[in-house]
Amino acid sequence: MADFDPAAHRLVAAQRWFEDFALGERFLLPSRTMTEAVFLAFQAASGDNHPVHYDVEYCRRHGMPHLLAHGLQTLIQTAPGAGLFPHLVEESLVGFVEQSSRFEKPVFAGDTLYPALEVGELTPQRSTGILGLHSTVHNQRRELVLRGTMRFVIRRRPARPG
Repeated sequence: MADFDPAAHRLVAAQRWFEDFALGERFLLPSRTMTEAVFLAFQAASGDNHPVHYDVEYCRRHGMPHLLAHGLQTLIQTAPGAGLFPHLVEESLVGFVEQSSRFEKPVFAGDTLYPALEVGELTPQRSTGILGLHSTVHNQRRELVLRGTMRFVIRRRPARPG
């Protein structure tokens, strides 16, 4: 039996560095249906107590078909940790430094969301680089409901000795 090496126990086979990314490279994140349970969990975590997020009858009286998702509830679907990205950069990630989003359409309870990230910026620096990801979320009707950007500082590949 081979010796066990905890460092080799990785979700993805190879560590990636700044130079290993390419413009246009995509990272799909798992789809998720926005159930009432997801709404309740977000309300509990956020403390947002406006009835538009938890009272169906309030929503209907105001012309909405169902509970309206908080914008941040939609945004968190783009969390890179839901996919493979953080596993690719386990040793090279310095930090998550910026995020911005635009909410294009409302999201209601029952909608299924399909988030994706795409490399849109690669700005080299001395020992690191800025990796910018464009984020998108579409619903089951193929409508874009969110678009945004996030930026990370990623280490460049270390020089090999000798």
